[in-house]
Order: sequence, then C-alpha cells, then structure tokens
Amino acid sequence: MKNILIRNATLDDAPRLVEIYSYYVEETAISFEYETPSLEKFQTRMARTQKHFPYLVAEIGGEIVGYAYAGYFIEREAYKFSVELTIYLDKNFKKLGIGGALYRQLEKNLREQGITNLYACVGYPEIEDEYLTLNSVKFHDHMGFKICGKFTNCGYKFNRRYSMVWMEKIIGGKNESD
Repeated sequence: MKNILIRNATLDDAPRLVEIYSYYVEETAISFEYETPSLEKFQTRMARTQKHFPYLVAEIGGEIVGYAYAGYFIEREAYKFSVELTIYLDKNFKKLGIGGALYRQLEKNLREQGITNLYACVGYPEIEDEYLTLNSVKFHDHMGFKICGKFTNCGYKFNRRYSMVWMEKIIGGKNESD
C-alpha cells in the first residue's frame, strides 16, 4: 500500500468530498441525510467548520480517499472543550488504515487546541442489514471510544428504523486548569 498523506482540506477539495459522501447518503444508513448536499451547501458547511476546527483529507497517490473533521459537540460555552468527530472514506478504501491515520492526526490537532472530550454520533443497527452494519461502532471502539448513550429507533431511512449511539473518548484533563 502506498503512503497515506494527511493534510488540511481546502474548499477546492469539496467536489471529491461530496462524491465520497454521496455514497453514504444514497446507499447507506450511516448518514441519516436523505439527499446529498449540493456542492455550495457542502462548501458552506466546510467553511463554517474550518473557522474553529480541523478538517482533514487523506490522499493516496494524489487521490483523496477520505476525510474527517471536528465540529461543535453542542454550541454552548460550557462545552468548549468537547467536539463531535465525523469521518468518511471512499467505499473502495476501507480497512486499509486510512481512518485510523485521519483520526490520529485529528486527535493530535484537537489536543493542541485544548480539546479534552471527543464524541461520535454513530448509526447503530439492532440487526445488521445491507444499509448499516456495526463497522463504524467497531472502528470507533478500536480507536478508544466507548458507547456512552443510545437512542433507540430514532432514525428512519430506507423504510426501516435505526438506532444511534454516542461514543466518547476522553483525551485530556477534566477542567480548564488541567
């Protein structure tokens, strides 16, 4: 396997990121969105995120094969040390270490920002099917996250109900002086 290059995303990367994301919107219940956002809407989301948090892409041989970013966990001052992480990989580049490389760099960047708590909102099938498996939960578990909450049958996609779990990883001290 070729080397994985992790770098900061630019708005020029958005067409490829939309292409990667569209698979998850249209073919899976990993994203609970029903329609792929337009390029303009996606770029607006990226720009809003990049004002405050890291937004990374992974490249192999000059091709973007995945991306990950942090966003507000809840946009209130008391949550300023907590973020929600998001990651998507090209469907043809899974289980090659790309996700781990993205998350390790994201975690490093977030530690440098003083972030202490990482959260991930992950689709959770009560029974795995062709739209949703436990792979995302297993990935986050492998990266040191633990399930800390579950919302039962809160999502509805492809005429099926899906649950969602919150997963958590503590990477820093418990208060601002730590």
